[in-house]
Amino acid sequence: MSSPSPTPFAASALPVDAVELGRIQEAWGIKGWMRIHPHSTDTQALFASTQWFLQPPEARFARGFSAFGGCVSVAVADIKAHADGVVARFEGVDDRSAAESLKGVRIFVPRSVFPPTPEGEYYWVDLIGLDVVNREGEHMGVVRDLMSTGPNAVLVLEYTEDAVDGEPQTAERMIPFVSAYVDDVDRVARRITVDWQKDY
Repeated sequence: MSSPSPTPFAASALPVDAVELGRIQEAWGIKGWMRIHPHSTDTQALFASTQWFLQPPEARFARGFSAFGGCVSVAVADIKAHADGVVARFEGVDDRSAAESLKGVRIFVPRSVFPPTPEGEYYWVDLIGLDVVNREGEHMGVVRDLMSTGPNAVLVLEYTEDAVDGEPQTAERMIPFVSAYVDDVDRVARRITVDWQKDY
């Protein structure tokens, strides 16, 4: 009697510092390769980690998904840039059918294994949630997202303002993430200081 094929996935707890970096889009070729959709244009952490943590697709995309349940870890056999994206292959995923079964899977990597950044450069994930104040000490908002505009990124801030009826409402402010406007990024204090005014 033959024994069952070993699974490429090992049940695992999601690391406490795990960051979602992308998801599997679709199979690529016939040898188990998959096209990866990174959440950021900065893909260093995906390339640097030889072990990824995977979770099933979000509920609205998970219909018919049965490759695994809960969180699993997997060994990355190979990864490379291709065209305008990234393709990867896992140990134990050797054909197109196995790769297709992983469509929509979410990819996580521990923040602790990210490669160090050069002085003055930051991973986008490290800026999300930081408070932003200007030189006068006025609170400008909290970084909700970053947006790439080609040559530089833009901080997308969320803040609360009074509406016409006096009720507070959430508003959005954008500040270019360039040295001309950003004085300091203090990750320990979770604060970014900018040369920017509320009425800009």
